[in-house]
Amino acid sequence: MNFSLYIAKRYLRSKSSQNAVNVINFITFLVIVIGSAALFVVLSGFAGLKTFSLSFSNTFDPDLKALPAAGKFFAISAAQEEDLKAVAGVASFSKELEEKVILTHREKSHIAYIKGIDSNYNLVTGVDSTIIYGDWTINELQGVAGIGISRILGITVNEFRHPLQILAPKPGKGSFSQESKPYNETALVLSGIYGVEEGLDKKYVFTGLPLARQLLEKDSNQISGINFKLDASTDPVQVRDAIQKIFGNKITIRNRQEQHGSLHRMLNTENLVTYLVFTLVLIIAVFNLVGALFMMILDKRQNLKTLYDSGATIKDLRRVFLLQGVLLTVIGGFIGVLIGSLLIGSQLAFGWLKITPSLAYPVAFQFMNVLIVFATILVLGLTASKIASSIINKKLITTI
Repeated sequence: MNFSLYIAKRYLRSKSSQNAVNVINFITFLVIVIGSAALFVVLSGFAGLKTFSLSFSNTFDPDLKALPAAGKFFAISAAQEEDLKAVAGVASFSKELEEKVILTHREKSHIAYIKGIDSNYNLVTGVDSTIIYGDWTINELQGVAGIGISRILGITVNEFRHPLQILAPKPGKGSFSQESKPYNETALVLSGIYGVEEGLDKKYVFTGLPLARQLLEKDSNQISGINFKLDASTDPVQVRDAIQKIFGNKITIRNRQEQHGSLHRMLNTENLVTYLVFTLVLIIAVFNLVGALFMMILDKRQNLKTLYDSGATIKDLRRVFLLQGVLLTVIGGFIGVLIGSLLIGSQLAFGWLKITPSLAYPVAFQFMNVLIVFATILVLGLTASKIASSIINKKLITTI
């Protein structure tokens, strides 16, 4: 191995007597560098987009959320609330009541969700930090809506003369014709407007929990979910099991990823597809190495014959070019990742690439992406070098 590695290093540093071989080797090396840098930059870009996309939903999402195992609502007793307070690792929890409603304002309407919350809601989520107009005031008369709802309905904060109207179908059975008014209605003045991302901005109107219960005709112990904020040092699995034990099979508990499972699956799928596409490009680039090693082998046939006559085996000679290809790939991959890291670092530091005039394109430097690029380039380089070195045989060397 030491003999083969020594010769491989010599061949890697030395220039061929044929200028065409030198040009091919340089182009092959350059393609490996560019391909590695491109793959690393793309993976870092998708990592930044994933973090950026999830940051929106994480503002609304608690660490854990309890939802009904069946139906839309479940009951919580005073004893169960006391048991939740005693669960180790739960910093705070908040009850909510959520249902689809119709919003109207000055002959405009929009279907959204009313989310009735208690006073602890701001302790388990950071939704109050997303206010862009007005303030976060939730009581029996005032609430908060998304900027998307505000634009659709043409409503803004503190419209006391023309408040937002919320309509919810009355629960129960029977034909609507049997009642003069088949829905409950309440007025709400917006104290604030939040802005996160387009989907969430059109989805929610936050109100007090008593107002939502009255509108939806629910009992004082009925809720649609419980949001939990956990201590930083706690084990989420143990807390999850303790909460599940209190309610039994009446609820299911979801962590942040499970609350937006479809979003995570979409982002992971996009990341995988992009990785495969760029890996395919890298395969084409790295397999230029096969041609370059072929040319190098043919150019060094006289030297190989001398080494063979001096006692080197065919296996040793194959290993020379195998190691030469691997060294070329590893060095090219290292330089490519270094260039990619400098590009990502400059984007993080200066934000030279913009999505909007005020928003830099999100990227993230992750050590895992470095390992992925090196592993990919090493496997491809090893495979290409193995293919190229396999043409060396006794007949090739001795027939000169």
